[in-house]
Amino acid sequence: MTTLSIFDARTPHVAGTVTDNPVEIGQLLASKGIRFERWPTQALPGDAAPERILEAYRHEIAKLKTENGFQTADVVSLNPDNPQKDAFRQKFLDEHTHSEDEVRFFVRGQGIFYLHLGDQVFAVQCQKNDLISVPAGTRHWFDMGPEPEFTCIRLFTNPEGWVADFTGEDIAGRLPRFEALEGTTL
Repeated sequence: MTTLSIFDARTPHVAGTVTDNPVEIGQLLASKGIRFERWPTQALPGDAAPERILEAYRHEIAKLKTENGFQTADVVSLNPDNPQKDAFRQKFLDEHTHSEDEVRFFVRGQGIFYLHLGDQVFAVQCQKNDLISVPAGTRHWFDMGPEPEFTCIRLFTNPEGWVADFTGEDIAGRLPRFEALEGTTL
């Protein structure tokens, strides 16, 4: 279930707000300049090839490309049996920014985007059919959990793809990880 947990960055152990209402999640994120949408489900097998996934969502991808100037779209997928899953998880766990929007649409599975917005951290547990767009320059990190299982469509304006500028801040290590937040509700 998609869930938003909002933490005070100064006391990050307990969320002050937790909601699983998609409308409320969208409104709370929009108030901070974060795009969040739920796209309709497309019937795809769990092992669908990237080309088939991109074709199934071609209209939604084309709309985002037109609206935001994205040049490329690709598919990233990770499963619990990947021998490098720990290294992949670690790569995204430190706070960083990007020079372009980070856009992800979850075709299957889940992961948590942590958005460091002023004195608050918004932890968005994204699920299948969730689209999130983190604006360029936003401090954030991503936790896929110890047993990652997700497939996402990614959109880029930069032909180099995912390029991070790490902040060096330790805030990501002070907030609850995926294991503690998974399935959290009111």
